[in-house]
Amino acid sequence: MELAYIDEGDGEPVVLVHGFASNKEVNWVYPGWVTTLTRAGRRAIAFDNRGHGASTKLYDPALYHSDLMADDIRALLDHLGLARADVMGYSMGARNAAFLARAHGDRVRSAILGGLGIHLVEGGGLPGSIAVALEAPSIEEVTDPQGRIFRAFADQTNSDRLALAACIRGSRQSLSPSEVARIKAPMLIAVGTEDKVAGSPHELAALVPGARALDIPNRDHMLSVGDRVFKEAVLAFLAERP
Repeated sequence: MELAYIDEGDGEPVVLVHGFASNKEVNWVYPGWVTTLTRAGRRAIAFDNRGHGASTKLYDPALYHSDLMADDIRALLDHLGLARADVMGYSMGARNAAFLARAHGDRVRSAILGGLGIHLVEGGGLPGSIAVALEAPSIEEVTDPQGRIFRAFADQTNSDRLALAACIRGSRQSLSPSEVARIKAPMLIAVGTEDKVAGSPHELAALVPGARALDIPNRDHMLSVGDRVFKEAVLAFLAERP
């Protein structure tokens, strides 16, 4: 399996892990994250998750377990010769970042979870009905509102819809309260106030020692990604660690 990635800038590395049905460009380049981080003196590394973007497409749901997707981040760190890095994920990417922090805490300098709150613990990610929407012959046949949103997004990003359907079915794992409580990396949890997908950032932060929650005002799950308040908070959070 091959993972496509970009690596820009100098300074402390930040690994960016995109959300479901997205890719490194849509999640991190176009909304200005790579520019924001490099201008702040950081090294921005963004990759396409398995089944997404220019990375290898897989069609067995078992190959999308969150442990495996988190281990892809570790493999990228190994490939780049990085002992550890700040890791920022959005939505499914935030889930993968949390699984990495749980399994390989020594590799995670800090964890930034965007678009994912208490649903990391309660519920198993995006609903399986989205897979059905992705497999429908056309978007006109999709009646589920949430499924229709993700089907339109997948069509917009020219994604492999069958690979994404396998991803949805295989990556719906949660962490227990005791597992997230053992995460030692400093953590910022940012969720839009209009986000109906992520769950409360405050409830999750209460389970993780030292974690802090950020409300991204008046933003839903899709529009929170490039928000100015989110970016400013992330830069401030990163600057706290020398």
